Amino acid sequence: MKKSLLALAVLGAFAGVASAQSSVTLYGTVDLSAKYVKNTGSDRRVSLSQDGINSSQLGFKGTEDLGGGLKAGFVLLAGVNADTGTSNAQFWNRRATVSLMGNFGEVRLGRDYTPTFWNNTVFDAFGTNGLGDSSHVQQSGTATFVRANNSIGYFLPSGIGGVYGQFMAAASEGASGPALYGTTVGANPGRYVGGRIGFAAGPFDVAAAYATQRMDLLPGAPSQKTANIGASYDLSVVKLMGYFDRDTLSYTGVDKKENRGSFSAVVPFGQSEIHAGYSLSKLTNNGVSTKVDQFALGYVYNLSKRTALYSTVSRLNNKDTTQLSVAGGTAITAAPTAGGKSTGAEFGLRHFF
Repeated sequence: MKKSLLALAVLGAFAGVASAQSSVTLYGTVDLSAKYVKNTGSDRRVSLSQDGINSSQLGFKGTEDLGGGLKAGFVLLAGVNADTGTSNAQFWNRRATVSLMGNFGEVRLGRDYTPTFWNNTVFDAFGTNGLGDSSHVQQSGTATFVRANNSIGYFLPSGIGGVYGQFMAAASEGASGPALYGTTVGANPGRYVGGRIGFAAGPFDVAAAYATQRMDLLPGAPSQKTANIGASYDLSVVKLMGYFDRDTLSYTGVDKKENRGSFSAVVPFGQSEIHAGYSLSKLTNNGVSTKVDQFALGYVYNLSKRTALYSTVSRLNNKDTTQLSVAGGTAITAAPTAGGKSTGAEFGLRHFF
């Protein structure tokens, strides 16, 4: 349960701004799991890992009523490596924003989630977390797949007939680092411009997004174009969801097109939920195609509204020359051999506060 604080004195360094806030909330998540992963061509790895069904994090957020229907707000959200008790080099790596809100909607500045990311996680039964994450099959990648630094965003106001939307522009500010498969900490590889529009009514939700991400370090500074659409329908006995994503990037000697999709479902019963999903990717690079697919099955038992036990199993099938895995970092010994398989299982505990 989130703890509403009337003052910021308990936050130490934040005490000086306590009087300027009408409300401040401290909140977060701790999610840890015992994980087993076996990749073709390497030894199995057993580890204590995190973020099995939710991301471990620590956050502060607050609002101030400015009168006349106008409000100011902030969110500072840091990822927490709960298995080791450490933080990330980019401390507020998950979100760091300040906002002005009113009947016109919301203007938001800072490090934030990109419009093209949301359909990948909202319409995935595993929420881009853990072994069942559908983005494991992503081959081409994009440096600002999840978040962008230095962004200016606008969100439509609520209450306009179920329509919602977001627009974002983020500057690179001359950042350096790998341009396609990730960036150095805190860096954008080039300007990001994107938007998302959706409609939700009753059990139905659908949204589409589009963005261009300039790759300043590639020849001619080309732009990667991303377009996706996702939807869900809640039938009470089962919630069905899915999305389709297309990424394209062309420059001297390179012509990449990736089509990626996911179909998943959540079946609730009592205090339990069954999660199931299938995801597939096909990348065509200069006429040569590679494919990857993944099957995942999960079970969640909600001990309360804040605490849950869970278990997930998944299998990723590399085809052709791909070497993707259901996990990374210290959770694996090495990536699978080309065309190999990656199999994983985990059992964990998640708690909101």
